[in-house]
Amino acid sequence: MVTAAEIEALFEDEPRSLDSSIYSPLEKAAIWSALGLLLSVAFGLIFANDFFWTDGLKPIVWDPIVKDAGTAGDAGYSPENTALYACTVLLCVLILQAVFRKWNLPADDRMMYALIAWVVLAPVLRVLEDSDFFNSDIDWLLISPIIHLHLAVWLIATAFISHKMASKWDGSTEDEDREKSRTTLFVLLGMMLFLHWSMLYQPSYATHPEMEMYWIALSFPVALYCLFHILVRTADWPALTRGLIAFGSAASVLGLFHWLQFIATPWQQESGRVVESQPLWPALIVLGLPAIACYYLYRYGKDDARHMKLTDYEPGVLPEGITLKSWESDAEKVAHHPVEQLSRKALMANPMVLAMVFGQLCDGFATMVGIDLFGYGEKHPVSDAVIQFGIGIADSMGLEPLMESDNPPGAWLFTIVKAVLVAAIVWLFVEMRVERRQVHLRMLIVLAVLIVGLAPGLRDIGRLTLDV
Repeated sequence: MVTAAEIEALFEDEPRSLDSSIYSPLEKAAIWSALGLLLSVAFGLIFANDFFWTDGLKPIVWDPIVKDAGTAGDAGYSPENTALYACTVLLCVLILQAVFRKWNLPADDRMMYALIAWVVLAPVLRVLEDSDFFNSDIDWLLISPIIHLHLAVWLIATAFISHKMASKWDGSTEDEDREKSRTTLFVLLGMMLFLHWSMLYQPSYATHPEMEMYWIALSFPVALYCLFHILVRTADWPALTRGLIAFGSAASVLGLFHWLQFIATPWQQESGRVVESQPLWPALIVLGLPAIACYYLYRYGKDDARHMKLTDYEPGVLPEGITLKSWESDAEKVAHHPVEQLSRKALMANPMVLAMVFGQLCDGFATMVGIDLFGYGEKHPVSDAVIQFGIGIADSMGLEPLMESDNPPGAWLFTIVKAVLVAAIVWLFVEMRVERRQVHLRMLIVLAVLIVGLAPGLRDIGRLTLDV
């Protein structure tokens, strides 16, 4: 029986992968290109403002944000800003993964859980903006893409404070050290949570004098309890990821209690509309069906995931120093290595894959229910093109509009496309192998997929539930 160490020894004479602290030529080009673009835009805004701003970024980026934050709301995306946002996301993923790798930031399952908490926070706040809760002076901070930049500031501040103030106790098993770490993080993150509440929520209460406060009064104490409980349950986590998941979860709880207040006593919206019905059954479909799919994926892969953990290897990640080219050059040589034997099933139970499956299916079902049954519209031009094609198919079949919709059902096709897409993503991740230096890239790709899948899906179901 060949051991993993013996298999890895066969690659000693092969070219080694770059050290994690070294940028690749592509990464260097991306970093310098981004700096060049930023300087060009900065100089353009100063010396050629009409070209760069008045006729350039303002109508493409800023005007839709202002319109979305206004009384009319729901400004659609254009092909221009969609392409701009997509290119920006790709460039950010390439640059940030290189920086995070060089800084040796964690890129494990715990960090994935922490980032998921922050992805959830974005639609929680966005739905409150859809309900016209926030003060008009700050509601533009909750519009895409500004909301992601806004939350990125909170995320970076949380990570920096957590690591700076509590990382000295990382890895300690002494009760006294753990208590110091927990107390320090609870006090500092509790103060940050209060700042988060005072900047976003507190100024908005005066704009809704008729609003009752029962659930809102409970929101901050429950959020503090959530913060403390997670810090207790994550005592053996690094301070950085521990702080991120605790604050992200607590801030999400704070927002969800404001959802409950709206469900109990809806406030009047800026358009003058008062909510009359708040159907809860769509949440069972939109959240329940993806959850069932994820449950069976987890059951399928959990045993191999546990075995993988015992081997000290990560699913789909090659041993240190071995290049992907060398690994794939001889499939028979590595066939008995744990990475090859266990990764395929183990990745099925991995939080990265499960989060992507849940997010994409959630977005698909939420879009189908919202458009085909409740008459909502689609903002993204590519998605709308798929839906319009589905409407054409339904119309040719003589299907009538359903419930509150004005058109024949068409978003069902979008849901099918999403299901096919998520199946392709799962297959890709199951078959894909990455070098050790590429784990941050894989994590940030997943994060980008969650931002365009899970976040809009949760926003859609939030709007359906609150009827806004």
